Amino acid sequence: MNRLVLVGVVALLAGSQTEGKKALSWVPAPPSLPKGAKLAVVSGDPGQAGPFVIQLKFPPGYAVPPHRHPTDEHVTVVHGALTLGMGPVMDEGRRTVLGRGDSTVAPANMNHYASTTQGATVQISARGPFQITYVNPADDPRL
Repeated sequence: MNRLVLVGVVALLAGSQTEGKKALSWVPAPPSLPKGAKLAVVSGDPGQAGPFVIQLKFPPGYAVPPHRHPTDEHVTVVHGALTLGMGPVMDEGRRTVLGRGDSTVAPANMNHYASTTQGATVQISARGPFQITYVNPADDPRL
């Protein structure tokens, strides 16, 4: 069993791997995300420089306010539906609903936001270290 330890913004998370099959270990998402989400590391270490893949489980009614990352964020819906929009404010007219298997890229430093009414599991591929900056500092759950 391999244990991955994440530092910095992501905090301490663990993952395990068994013969040829990846078992995900779900823990509460880091404090940089609104409470209620769960996170599992698929590969890499989001707290370090280099590529990583994580999955996030969002409960029904969950939302991440407008924010950005310093690297491209590749998002794929694994389960449920995710509403995603680009821009500095949550705008109903600028949202796209992604269903299971749908994917998109939020380019580096592009403000974007997400929500789900029914709940969703998404897979995110990016380069670490993971960083998130909220457009409105009052939306940052770390403050």
